[in-house]
Amino acid sequence: MGSNRTIVWFRRDLRIEDNPALAAAAKDGSVFPVYIWCPKEEGQFYPGRVSRWWLKQSLSQLRQSLKSLGADLLFIKTHSTLAALLECIAAIKATKVVFNHLYDPVSLVRDHNIKEKLVELGFSVQSYNGDLLYEPWEIYDERGLAFTTFDAYWNKCLQMTMEPVSLLPPWRLVPAEGEVDKCSIEELGLEDESEKPSNALLGRAWSPGWSNAEQILTEFVERHLPQYSKNRQKLGENSTSLLSPYLHFGELSVRKIFQCVRMKQLLWAKDANIEGKDSVSFFLRAIGFREYSRYLCFNFPFTHERSLLSNLKYFPWHADLVHFKAWRQGRTGYPLVDAGMRELWATGWIHNRIRVIVSSFAVKFLLLPWRWGMKYFWDTLLDADLESDILGWQYISGSLPDGHELERMDSPEIQGSKFDPEGEYVRQWLPELARMPTEWIHHPWDAPLNVHKAAGVELGLNYPKPIIDVDLARERLTEAIFKMWEMEAAAGDANSNGKSEVVNDNSENIQTSPIPKVVLKEMTPCLTNSLNDQRVPSFQNGKNCPPSRKRSKYVEERQYRDDLRDHNNEAGTSRPDEDLCSTAESSASKKQTTSVFSFSVPQSCSLSEGGHYSDLKRQCQEQIDMEQSSNKDGAMGY
Repeated sequence: MGSNRTIVWFRRDLRIEDNPALAAAAKDGSVFPVYIWCPKEEGQFYPGRVSRWWLKQSLSQLRQSLKSLGADLLFIKTHSTLAALLECIAAIKATKVVFNHLYDPVSLVRDHNIKEKLVELGFSVQSYNGDLLYEPWEIYDERGLAFTTFDAYWNKCLQMTMEPVSLLPPWRLVPAEGEVDKCSIEELGLEDESEKPSNALLGRAWSPGWSNAEQILTEFVERHLPQYSKNRQKLGENSTSLLSPYLHFGELSVRKIFQCVRMKQLLWAKDANIEGKDSVSFFLRAIGFREYSRYLCFNFPFTHERSLLSNLKYFPWHADLVHFKAWRQGRTGYPLVDAGMRELWATGWIHNRIRVIVSSFAVKFLLLPWRWGMKYFWDTLLDADLESDILGWQYISGSLPDGHELERMDSPEIQGSKFDPEGEYVRQWLPELARMPTEWIHHPWDAPLNVHKAAGVELGLNYPKPIIDVDLARERLTEAIFKMWEMEAAAGDANSNGKSEVVNDNSENIQTSPIPKVVLKEMTPCLTNSLNDQRVPSFQNGKNCPPSRKRSKYVEERQYRDDLRDHNNEAGTSRPDEDLCSTAESSASKKQTTSVFSFSVPQSCSLSEGGHYSDLKRQCQEQIDMEQSSNKDGAMGY
């Protein structure tokens, strides 16, 4: 064992097994485990109630586990993570700081800045991959470009060799001695007193913590994985793995899941178990989507604010707070959508199929900005995961090369008949429709009056009428698509004529550039760097071909502009694609003047994607806060 005194900075890696940072520190000398809670730095992505509840339970279990190994987990609440780390370094005379990588845009900026500052001060810092099968900078195509379609990315991943790495928990930890201004887990403020009654209900259904995660994984692999290919789309219990919150908080290693499931696949292949083999393929594909979400966030760190493709820059969103509220409360008049949104509010959880249905309804039927929905999911989901939310909402809104077509509309009535044919899910979450016959359960507005009376349903009174007719919604979406292309054409003509076209956009009047070539930023050589260290994305706009995808049937995809490189090299000029440079560089240069840490809500029904909308943001947040404060029992309220 070495003589180093190492600070182990825990974040979303709340486990002791297969934790690279903890394992490296334990082998190298004494350790000082610390969890730093800095609400100020969370910004617009401050976790919601149920997510904070899970975090609190997970930290409590991790602390017990570390204590049993000999080292306590210290909790620090601060206004600056860097200041807290410097205090810890001084207290124990630390020789090294270690942590595991995160890939969301906010963490990329923070981690790089902290690491850079600590290195400048002469401290050794090392970071590790504790979250992914492959680092984002390890997967590129033959030309060195980032993949922009999932299938191509995942096929490349499956072709690569993987080291069978699984780090066992350390047998013993030697604590580093030192005193810092610590606090109790209650003093972190993760759970208000008013939230505890509602949170108590969560404990009946979920068991956070890394040791519980092991049990959930074992149960899924042994009991439910063999039928996963057949059951994964069912809305009932045991149809999915329920591992997503454990993965988000790092209570379970994705490498362990992958190796465990692949072993089953080999055994079932040997036994000619076709259903089992297919189940593993489908499940690993779900793991692949999680990997891909981090890959996109790393290579395109603007995607929490703007679509990957430029097709939504001029889209005329309907920033209707009334519709947004009806959608959130499950009062749209479409039973499957309403059931999903009420389950989300009551439990913090909905099946992936329901997530697709409710998000598609918000974007395609109500024309609500996709970032509103993404932020609401972040605020309410138990497994709220920024990277996965970005991928999901961009996929639904047609913002990805292989995502849904923008003009695609899936009828909730048809989706209900397909995924909830007996109406059991709707009846569970919409008690006012509990006596509605199965024939009408997904379209009660078509039922005869005598059926309504027998079922005790009064449309417009105890259950709302449809918020919008399907045909009208389709017509409005078509008109919006036409308007989007007209605005883009007008902007293009104005630019080609040398005129300055003002476009409302969330990126500070920065144009959406072509999908850029990714160039990994070379770090200044120093003693703290290793092959494990996290890299920083940097971008160079080459003359790349646009990603191929089937575009709208109404108009052909316009060619991406590829003449920005020369413009960007002009000294003293503004850079239209400056948000595509190194995440850390762009953040530092802008001094957070962009909306990296501020959630914006559009001002009017006709504004294009983005803008500075602080007034409506405040109104919207006040409405949400008011509803949440009046519904502490976890049930939907109105």
